Amino acid sequence: MTFVKDLGSVGRGDLALAGGKAVGLGGLIQAGLPVPPGFVLTTAAYREFVTNNHFETAIQDLASLQPGAAPQDYEDASAQISALFKGGAMPAEIAADLRTAYAQLDGGDAPVAVRSSATAEDLESASFAGQQETYLNVRGTGALMHAVIGCWASLWTARAMAYRAREGVRPDQVRLAVVIQLMLEAQAAGVMFTANPANGRRDQTVISAAWGLGEAVVSGTVTTDDLMVKAATGTVLSRHTADKEVMTVPAENGTREQPVPEARRRAPVLDDAAAAELARYGQRIANHFGAPQDIEWARADGGFFLLQSRPITALPEPAADIPHTWPVPYPRGLYFRASIVEQMPDPLTPLFADLIDGSVTRSLSALMNQALGPNSLRGGDVRFPTINGYAYYYYRNWAMWRMTARTVPAMGALFRGKAHMGIAGWRDYSHPRYERVIKEWSVKPPAELSGEQLLAGVQALLDAGTVYYTAVQSIIPLAAMSELSFRAFYDKAARHDGDPPAQALLLGFDSEPIRAEKSLFDLAGWARSDPGLLSVLLERPTALLAECQRTGSPPVGVDDVLWQEWRFTFQEHLALYGHAVYNLDFATPVPADDPSAQLETVKFYLRGQGTDPHERQRLLTQRREELTREMAGRLGPRRRGLFFRLLKWAQETAPLREDALADVGLAWPLLRRMLLELGRRLVSSGVLASPEDVFWLCFQELRSAVDFGLAEPGAHGHAAIAGAPRPVRAAAVEERKMVWRGQAKAVAPQMLPQKPWMEKAFGSMMPGGPQRQPGDVIKGAGASSGRVTAPARVLRGPEDFARMQPGEVLVARITTPAWTPLFAMASAVVTDVGGPLSHSSIVAREYGIPAVLGTGVATQRLAAGQQVSVDGDAGTVTIVGAAGGPTPSPGF
Repeated sequence: MTFVKDLGSVGRGDLALAGGKAVGLGGLIQAGLPVPPGFVLTTAAYREFVTNNHFETAIQDLASLQPGAAPQDYEDASAQISALFKGGAMPAEIAADLRTAYAQLDGGDAPVAVRSSATAEDLESASFAGQQETYLNVRGTGALMHAVIGCWASLWTARAMAYRAREGVRPDQVRLAVVIQLMLEAQAAGVMFTANPANGRRDQTVISAAWGLGEAVVSGTVTTDDLMVKAATGTVLSRHTADKEVMTVPAENGTREQPVPEARRRAPVLDDAAAAELARYGQRIANHFGAPQDIEWARADGGFFLLQSRPITALPEPAADIPHTWPVPYPRGLYFRASIVEQMPDPLTPLFADLIDGSVTRSLSALMNQALGPNSLRGGDVRFPTINGYAYYYYRNWAMWRMTARTVPAMGALFRGKAHMGIAGWRDYSHPRYERVIKEWSVKPPAELSGEQLLAGVQALLDAGTVYYTAVQSIIPLAAMSELSFRAFYDKAARHDGDPPAQALLLGFDSEPIRAEKSLFDLAGWARSDPGLLSVLLERPTALLAECQRTGSPPVGVDDVLWQEWRFTFQEHLALYGHAVYNLDFATPVPADDPSAQLETVKFYLRGQGTDPHERQRLLTQRREELTREMAGRLGPRRRGLFFRLLKWAQETAPLREDALADVGLAWPLLRRMLLELGRRLVSSGVLASPEDVFWLCFQELRSAVDFGLAEPGAHGHAAIAGAPRPVRAAAVEERKMVWRGQAKAVAPQMLPQKPWMEKAFGSMMPGGPQRQPGDVIKGAGASSGRVTAPARVLRGPEDFARMQPGEVLVARITTPAWTPLFAMASAVVTDVGGPLSHSSIVAREYGIPAVLGTGVATQRLAAGQQVSVDGDAGTVTIVGAAGGPTPSPGF
């Protein structure tokens, strides 16, 4: 056999012949590790196929596109090359070798997996993985031949060609081998990193696991269990057991998705012993190859099998001599994740991290110097760095103590409205100024602006938003102080046993999140009046409705006039409320970009679920007025006057806090349109694969692309880039996404450095609770009264909102005003971060549901579907039925 090589005989010197995947598998077999049996059809077979069919010249002509070729050029070239391959004939010698090798695999009719093995794939310098095709559960010689030709053709997909062009790989440099292995009937599968991608630690192995086949895990289409294992001992350091709703299973000549059986949905895929065994395999592989590895694995018939191993192409260097792995960038200072946590719960994307640091530093320094006097802060006294991707406020030691010493003057400045602080400053200066900047940059559509103008607009809008957010933070302590003052007076002077808490006198007022909820309820009422529209909104998938909303094309079978009327009405809602941010990082879409969550809420109301928010607010107002009269009647004239003054102050301030926070993202729809316009131009210039990749550039890379003319309208980059260096490696974007996914699994400390004295001095001020809480009772701050027992629903962000079911307990890191529609469905709210006066607390009270906030660990400890008892009075969450037994996570 001249075109086939047994996998066990493939070595490092065979890269050009067998490709990266086969070389990796051969190394695993030679190390004595369990690998499904198989063989590789070498690149010589690919070359023979192309030569026999006389394809060489046509492929080179079609694939040798000019620098800066447009995406459609790649699509056209790919379609023509694909047509060539489909019409090609398999040479007889290759067909004979395939039949012989296939017959030796379990009798010649066994199902096999057919995977590409490119000569430029899985190398340490680039991340080419996933660019070519994979065929699973292929059975029979004919189907095998078809799958092999499909793999060869996939070397020339538009995506693969554009990727290689950006990476500087010429068309004549690539060949494709094909790996054929016995298909495992995997009960479970997943991926394993032999070093922690969040922090670079080589002594921690990170495992993701799901039921069924592993392809869906690799592509990210299923939710996985996540474990962190101590490499040296196999000890499970942390575990998150997910609600695994679907699994990928073999089907006739392919695969399909099916629901996970109810008994296994919330059960752990791997117990501690299995995780330790798998981690030991990982260490053997890393030691064999001499570098940390990204490994795909499967479990079948009670044993583990290794499907692929390649070097991790993006891994932070581990911090030397720092055991907690949260190394601070600036010494002699303190770091806090305080109020900013409500808006930035996740690691920051690179572009946002680069821009927000300077923006926050400038706005905060300016505010403090205006409030406390010139030169109160010097350069470098305040910063906004990221550590392991997470944002922190940094205060130099002397500046921290200076500001602490000047707390009283600062509060005085706040009450006087100095530096445009407080309610008057927000209403009369900060908010109008923010709106004015947005209006100025809205004059021209982004498509008509130059690259330089777009970049200037992005910076101006972000700076305006940061200045606004900094000013809003002066309203938060006023809202807290007003409520605390009223509560203290009420409890001492007016409240009797059995009376409701002070908060009952602060409910029933409108704020922007409540007005947005009412608007969605009214939209549902409007849609209900037309049976045809009602049927479409309830029966069509939300993703389809959102796309039709974006494009204006009606869903199939819907009258165009009716749809345009609905679309216009819904668009009016988005114009008013579509800027609410789920996350201040501008890489996260806002409702104006993707209104799926809002459409789900409309469906919720259309199904007759939830309560009428107008009626709820009316009843709260009625109750509030009755209580006010009753309480006032108990007091003498002097105390009654103080009661009304404090009550008025609290009632006016709390809703304004929500209004102010809800508009933090006012510039975000326009800002995102500008960045995506830059992204589209960089796709045309051959710099990026998709417009959304712009968020994963560093600022200097984007700056360089603009300077070299790669981001000008209509210029596909060819003339502009003559002699210009490439601003970013194509692989860098994918590497950064992988690092971000690793960082997102970490639990960021609320304060740094992690010292006992820091906890004593500042722990009580932090919005997140202790990050180690063993046992079945999780403690936090009781923020809204009541008790309920119901299934938990852990949500990471808006991409999970569709999973929320009415009556479940909403569990999240934090909630912002954009999360408010979910409160109508929730029976209770539990968060990692927040306190009695946070957004979650205020909205939960309006909805009359219990809330326990600032637990620090809820999203790590709880799994979807677990029965939990939430006690908003005691501030506890009790795990009633452990589904899969998540264990406490100590963080990374």
